[in-house]
Amino acid sequence: MTTKRPPVVLVSGQLLTVECWAPQIAALSPDFDLRHADHGHDETIAGMAARLLAEAPERFDLVGHAMGGFVALEVLRQAPERVRSLALLATLASADGPAQTARRQGYIKLVEDGRFAEVVEERIPILVHPARREDEALLTVVRRMAVGPGAETFLRQQRAIMARIDSRPTLGDIPCPVLLLRGRQDGITTQDQQDEMMAGLTNARLETLEDCGHLPTLERPATVSQRLRAWLDEQG
Repeated sequence: MTTKRPPVVLVSGQLLTVECWAPQIAALSPDFDLRHADHGHDETIAGMAARLLAEAPERFDLVGHAMGGFVALEVLRQAPERVRSLALLATLASADGPAQTARRQGYIKLVEDGRFAEVVEERIPILVHPARREDEALLTVVRRMAVGPGAETFLRQQRAIMARIDSRPTLGDIPCPVLLLRGRQDGITTQDQQDEMMAGLTNARLETLEDCGHLPTLERPATVSQRLRAWLDEQG
């Protein structure tokens, strides 16, 4: 393993664990020092970012998926000088709108009523490509990752996401290069949101994965690994 590159910090999304990155860890760890951020105990996005910075090396490349992207954007607000490059997978910069807030409040009510398993199942159609909704191998991983963090972590994450600030006004302040990577059939983010982020960033590239939903690291593992390797190699 080379020791000249800064470490790479991976930040997972909601109800997703380090297992979400398993294909990339297998493909990239021989050449990169990969670290996984722990944010399961924090009540706010700002707290998650502060924990990441407290545990991370002095300088690093940052890769955030979904909610992990919200955390990554907050890291860039708190300590932009420490991040060499940023990759955002299946994420967005805006705060929740009324529809998103209403959906999250519905999830919270289900969990508080002891119906966490229903929430996990209800989320699957928006997480994966329509053609993968009967893929039991993939769905087994998704369900297993949800059981790990559990209902209480889910509630903390939902409330943190609902209270997050709008990152769009500060996108232009990000000093490092940025890669945006999104599945064409992502059920949570939209192309318009990606275009909006591109307009706000000063040094960014957008790449779209075909036949892929909100979980690109698992749905298109080899392609994501290849894109991340190429991106990190570009940074030197």
